[in-house]
Amino acid sequence: MIDLRLLALGFIGLSGLGISALFVQRAHEREQQWRARAARILTTQGKTTKAPELARFRIATRPASPLSWRNAMTVFGIHPERHRDYPLRWWVVLPIGLLGARFVAGILADFLGVGTFFLIPPFWIFFCRQVFAVFDQRRRDALFSQFPDALAMIVRSVRVGIPVSEAIRLVAREGPDPTRREFGLVADKIAIGKQLEEALQQLGTHNDLPEYRFFATALSLQSQTGGGLAETLENLADVIRKRIAMRERGHALASEAKTSAGILAALPIIAGAGLAVLNPSYLSVLLFEPTGKRLLAIAVAMLAGGILVMRSIIRRSLT
Repeated sequence: MIDLRLLALGFIGLSGLGISALFVQRAHEREQQWRARAARILTTQGKTTKAPELARFRIATRPASPLSWRNAMTVFGIHPERHRDYPLRWWVVLPIGLLGARFVAGILADFLGVGTFFLIPPFWIFFCRQVFAVFDQRRRDALFSQFPDALAMIVRSVRVGIPVSEAIRLVAREGPDPTRREFGLVADKIAIGKQLEEALQQLGTHNDLPEYRFFATALSLQSQTGGGLAETLENLADVIRKRIAMRERGHALASEAKTSAGILAALPIIAGAGLAVLNPSYLSVLLFEPTGKRLLAIAVAMLAGGILVMRSIIRRSLT
């Protein structure tokens, strides 16, 4: 009975959060469309209104409350401005994470008692944050790998006399995803009067990529001091290619450590399965006795902690 109540409460809370977030998201999208329409209206005969004039044209909005839907989504590791880039929608990941948390808590309840059901919310948040962290990391890796080709396209355009802003629009039209979408955002910001350096700095902050900030800094220094922009961008692309090659080499060298970590993590499971086949009564103490259940739960928790530590060490050694 307790399990059904907790599960029902979790689904009710999730449904309420999802419905309210959908309504707010639609309102936010309509507001963004209205802003874009207003910017197009302020653009007259191909001449974009200057940034100071646009700055005075503001839309009155309510200040975000401390318990806004954005804060609630951030708790689960969701970035609302990137929700379209996730391979799975957030309203699909959240129920799956809740079911996973309920499953883990149900297993732990057999060993540690019904008090483990209070761990469902932190388990839920942890699982969702891990999933969205994987999505964000894959997206950053794709942007990092595609950036040298985008720079090469900009360098070729600049060498034939095309301005940098037009070269960025070219990448936004012909580049691969997700680089195409990100440079499209930069092109849109430039079209409404924002400075190129500022738009690129915001792009680097938005995606947490220092290479984009290097790009913005190179353009800013070149506009102030002069010099060959094509050579500067070509050198930056060459540096990024070397960093990509170094990262791939690091992954190759770390493959042995990853294999050792996988073997160490699989040994207890393989040994337990072998004992269960050869001598089932030997493991019955861990599966049916209260003290054995607690010891098994502690062992599983320590194994999971060890796997997370090894994964963290390997990941930090590659950064």
